Amino acid sequence: MPLETLTSTAGVAIRTELPGPEASRILELDHRYVSPSYTRSYPLVARSGQGALVEDVDGNRFLDFSAGIAVVATGHCHPRVVAAVQQQAARLIHMSGSDFYYENQTVLAKKLSDIAPGDHDCKVFFCNSGAEAIEAAIKLARYHTGRKRLIAFTGSFHGRTLGALSLTASKPVQRRGFGPLVPGIVHTAYPNPYRCPENLTPQQHAVECARAIENHLFKTVAPRDEVAAIVVEAVQGEGGYIVPPPEFLRELRRIADESGALLILDEVQTGMGRTGKMWASEHSGVVPDIIASAKGIASGMPLGATIARADIMDWPPGAHGSTFGGNPVSIAAALATIELLETSLIENSAEVGRHILARIQDWPARYPMVGEVRGLGLMIGIEIVADAAQKKPAPRLRDRIVEACFHRGLLLLGCGESTIRVSPPLIITREQADFAMEVLESVLRSVSAAD
Repeated sequence: MPLETLTSTAGVAIRTELPGPEASRILELDHRYVSPSYTRSYPLVARSGQGALVEDVDGNRFLDFSAGIAVVATGHCHPRVVAAVQQQAARLIHMSGSDFYYENQTVLAKKLSDIAPGDHDCKVFFCNSGAEAIEAAIKLARYHTGRKRLIAFTGSFHGRTLGALSLTASKPVQRRGFGPLVPGIVHTAYPNPYRCPENLTPQQHAVECARAIENHLFKTVAPRDEVAAIVVEAVQGEGGYIVPPPEFLRELRRIADESGALLILDEVQTGMGRTGKMWASEHSGVVPDIIASAKGIASGMPLGATIARADIMDWPPGAHGSTFGGNPVSIAAALATIELLETSLIENSAEVGRHILARIQDWPARYPMVGEVRGLGLMIGIEIVADAAQKKPAPRLRDRIVEACFHRGLLLLGCGESTIRVSPPLIITREQADFAMEVLESVLRSVSAAD
């Protein structure tokens, strides 16, 4: 099918040069008044969104395969989420859940306990973001265990607040100039099946990475009786959409149990149906002690949640709090979001994700710059390389591909050193997925021809 026909079918329409005149005006103001610390991949100035489509201030329409950085799980402005937000906003916007009680906050806490992995009761601390959920997890782990050290992984991203940043080991720019960071945190290697040592299978590499904790860290810089928690992403997000073999989390669970440490899973990006299950840890059958959740939990409303086994969340009143955390409007959006996830969208994530992976699985063989395609559900990474044999990353080429897709009406983002992330809203249809992959493939063909 010609690309023009697909564009019409998908609702994509590029009417101006990009950026358009109104977008250019706003970009000039932004450069004058907004913090330069934000990372913008290309000049999209969004005005409205509906489903998987985003319209900019000049009337150009794009198919969104970034989902607001994996946030709008139910799509942009889902009618049921919008109705829940409007009804709650008309009734009560704020009282502060740290000092008073909200009925819907209690309802959501019970719901999160019900859907959390394992058969134990959980308690929930509500906040505003993934970074805040991680901060709460750090404090809770230290308080509950009475220990001071934490183990995290290279390539990880847990947020930019000071504690979360201390766990993060993704890019130097994220940490440069902000030290000293929180003490007592050490990092070890995260398994990457695409880049594992030649003498090991991906499964062996995963086990070896996990066992480095007990074989090296416990014996050198992090004595086992001082480690409060192991903090890990079930799938590395900003690190490159890296999917470890299930043996990795299983070994971490064993090591945590045997050492008395807690296992904290950062499911901020991987949770809420993104990988085709409610939680990515379900793919390995591992039950964590603490989960950090945010992003897709409330379809774009600010909400984070630290979900812990009830016996672990034993801190007293005043030990931690949040003025805005668990805002009733965000809670209403979350309840509507989870209902949509459970009724259809998790299943759709798994089904359409399989469809995309099946469609692009031969790209490494057909396009020299595609090193690997990988993923679970609608969390798919396409690694771009300069040298397929040596697997040399090609970040500038990746960025060129992402920007070229933008000019053709497809919104994508990068992650890791040179990976394209495919993370559309979970409402995406096969037809929209086919359009997106046709656009991306057409760009790969043009890049290949140009090179």
